[in-house]
Amino acid sequence: MNKEIDIKDMAPVKASERHVILDALRGFALLGICLANFPEFSLYTFQKPETTEAMPTAEIDKVIRFLQYLFVDGKFYTIFSLLFGIGFSIIISNAAKKGTDGFRIFYRRMIVLAAIGFLHLMFIWSGDILLLYALLGMLLPLFRHVSDRVLLGTSAVLLLLPILIDWLAGTFGVSRSAPAVRMQQHYCNLYGITEYNFGIWLRDAENYGGVFQFLVQGAWVRLQEFIDGNRYFKVLGLFLLGFYIGRKQIYADLEANRVLLKKTVTYGFLLGLPLSVLYAWSAVNGHPFGTTAHTAIYTASVYPLGFAYVSAICLLYLHGREWRLWRCLAAPGRMALTNYVGQSVWGMVLFYGIGFGLGAGIGLTGTESIAFYVFLVQMAFSALWLSYFRFGPLEWGWRMLTYGKWLKIRK
Repeated sequence: MNKEIDIKDMAPVKASERHVILDALRGFALLGICLANFPEFSLYTFQKPETTEAMPTAEIDKVIRFLQYLFVDGKFYTIFSLLFGIGFSIIISNAAKKGTDGFRIFYRRMIVLAAIGFLHLMFIWSGDILLLYALLGMLLPLFRHVSDRVLLGTSAVLLLLPILIDWLAGTFGVSRSAPAVRMQQHYCNLYGITEYNFGIWLRDAENYGGVFQFLVQGAWVRLQEFIDGNRYFKVLGLFLLGFYIGRKQIYADLEANRVLLKKTVTYGFLLGLPLSVLYAWSAVNGHPFGTTAHTAIYTASVYPLGFAYVSAICLLYLHGREWRLWRCLAAPGRMALTNYVGQSVWGMVLFYGIGFGLGAGIGLTGTESIAFYVFLVQMAFSALWLSYFRFGPLEWGWRMLTYGKWLKIRK
């Protein structure tokens, strides 16, 4: 019989128990997420074609935009979602070793994450993913005892389901996000946000009140994106695949799984890369084959390429564990929550009117250059911070609220 241990007697994973490759993958994913999100922070995404075409870097921006869809779009949140599922398996495994049920800790962890995500969504950036992660994460314990075959089968169904849903919605002319669209339009009308000032609203905001008004309508836009993009099915499917990886502890013995990693890299690039070219072409040309076909191309390109990224990094890690690269990537990865929210703060400060007001005037080339430098700053800051402290600042608060006790932060 397992010994009962009070939740306050449990503690987070120690530094010595961490796997460097997982932290390095989180750091790599943070770089990609920064590159994916900053076009919205800089307001480039919201500009009309005549505005972007008049920018000094317009021609190279077209190339950068294509490359972004080819190599970045969807691939890095795929990695983050896989890592979340792996993290769940680690939490349950560690709890079992200590002789207690890990579900209470897990649900408390998800509730705190949901609160952080909601605050991030409503007060910092409408593109938040944390709230969705937390809500879907609460479903993961339902799959704890299913077989590997069922786990993988369910994951595959969830990842393929958006194709069928988009086909049905298109065939029957159903708008699933209509209520969210109406609410978004209601708040736009209430605050005076129109198609003419939408792209410059945040740049011209003179105080936080104006930013908050935009964030309110933006929260409804985010809900619309989740519904129309079938994001909940995609994320949960990736969670379950990550949970399978964690259950098999593939990350813990990469050498024993070298053949699997090589096959994933080979087939992932062979399938994902050419189809990602097609996906990028479809994206920049307004989905000429239709929504259903675009979703099918997304599914067949983004996931294989994302999996290939992960496997390629794992093989590189096997080739040179001593490389300084891993320590550089692992530092921001250990502070993934702090750095993810921190990227949003950087975006507000750099591009909104309450900061430097650079938004709506910088092309995609400049935007992505800034995003890269922001990540470099985060990498340096994370390394410096972790030389003195055990956790990132937000990770520290998250852990204390999860475990219900004071945790020492200084080393």
